[in-house]
Amino acid sequence: MSADRNRRRIPDATVSRLPVYLRILGEQADEGVDSISSERLAELAGVNAAKVRKDLSYLGSYGTRGVGYEVGYLVYQIRRELGLTHDWPVVIVGAGNLGQALAGYGGFGERGFPVAGVVDVDDAKVGSVLGGVRVRHIDELPQIVRTKRVNIGVVATPAHAAQDAADRLVAAGVTSILNFASVVLAVPRAIEVRKVDLAVELQILSYHEQRKASLHAVSGGAAGAVPRPASA
Repeated sequence: MSADRNRRRIPDATVSRLPVYLRILGEQADEGVDSISSERLAELAGVNAAKVRKDLSYLGSYGTRGVGYEVGYLVYQIRRELGLTHDWPVVIVGAGNLGQALAGYGGFGERGFPVAGVVDVDDAKVGSVLGGVRVRHIDELPQIVRTKRVNIGVVATPAHAAQDAADRLVAAGVTSILNFASVVLAVPRAIEVRKVDLAVELQILSYHEQRKASLHAVSGGAAGAVPRPASA
């Protein structure tokens, strides 16, 4: 990897789209597609072609006029940029319903994020097996992080326990956290945190549904009834 690539920072918006491109390109490769145009990739990704070309230019990939991009090489470039040329073991804090679902999801390992450990504070959950991984007590978290070389932790606890989970992950040496709890975590500046709030995503969808219903009402359409206001 060149020094120029090390110094260059790809915009966060582009980084968020690269996994989408990677998934699409993988599907195309499975179908035997050798090359793809920016227009076709844009169509499948739900963005415009100019944005695709700009995003891929950060990888040093400009395609060939009249041919497009070589699918196999583009997959390699994106995987390299996302750090997916090797596995990133993850540890899940919380063995409740969400933690169980996450640990049992085989897609993480297939995409380079094998579950190296699951921990919980509840002695009743310790010793159970989730997705082939034995649940261990949270006090063993530092040992798991050290021996399995874990950099990424997943907070799958109730909201009231999330900050303690994050504190323990940071103290154990984890430098990136995926937070499923509905709270904002306080962590050192050097720690990268991504938040997944399903309720927020549903609220965004409800906005779009409400807007569509209102537009239909204004235009005299009858695509669906506007829901009654929720009681306080």
